[in-house]
Amino acid sequence: MIYSDMLYFVENIGGKGLQSALSFKDAMSFSYLILARLFDRRAYNSAVSMVLLNQIYFTAVQILPLFLTAAICLSIAFVGIIGEYLLSIGLFSLFGPLLVNFMIAEIAPFATVLLIALRSSSAINAEIAVMKVNKELNTLEVFQIDIINYLFLPRVIAGIVSVVLLTCLFAVVIVVCGLIYSGFFFNMSARDYIATLLESAGFFDLIAMTVKSAVFGFFIVMIPIRHGTRATDELTSIPVAVRHGMVNVFIAIVIIEVLSLVVTPMISKLI
Repeated sequence: MIYSDMLYFVENIGGKGLQSALSFKDAMSFSYLILARLFDRRAYNSAVSMVLLNQIYFTAVQILPLFLTAAICLSIAFVGIIGEYLLSIGLFSLFGPLLVNFMIAEIAPFATVLLIALRSSSAINAEIAVMKVNKELNTLEVFQIDIINYLFLPRVIAGIVSVVLLTCLFAVVIVVCGLIYSGFFFNMSARDYIATLLESAGFFDLIAMTVKSAVFGFFIVMIPIRHGTRATDELTSIPVAVRHGMVNVFIAIVIIEVLSLVVTPMISKLI
């Protein structure tokens, strides 16, 4: 009996592992397909451009009031906590490096991608799943409309552009909130504050933040699209596709963040 239970347990683990490996392979193949179209000039036309502009408006512009509110609140909270703690232990000289290397390089892209994923990834997932259930994707293919170019590509590009731009906006909010907070509570002049940031920041930090934001934007859109296309013809498959898609989105966010924490210092040392 014990041997049978152990055998079943091992087989179950093996089956789950094989299923995960096949799912990962499928996801990478879909990613390669999207990336190939991303750099194919023939994929772009006036219809794609119109969809792209609408998606950027939906993803980046409509979220601005909520995004700015969250960015200001988080910036003030973190700047205050970091500044007060460093001041209490006599290491306020680390205020600039922590503001640049922690707040701007890590918190800004991570908070941005979480806000966009919560708002837009689930909507894209549900939209594609509904189109699959209603056979709208099949209709587009019947009319010889490339669904990758017309539906998927504009959403992926909009995700990349939105995350990069909003991350930069978050970084600007952090800098401004840090300037105001340090002036009022730490008696730091604007000249000293700017000099501290310039000494702590580097060109590589900006490039690393931009690349990580672009990778975030690619996967938080690609994954929902992929899971939306895997919905069946039943209406009950829509919430299942959205749930699986969002779980994988947050797993991807964590994996990308961990990899960036490991890879970025290694590359900076080589440079």
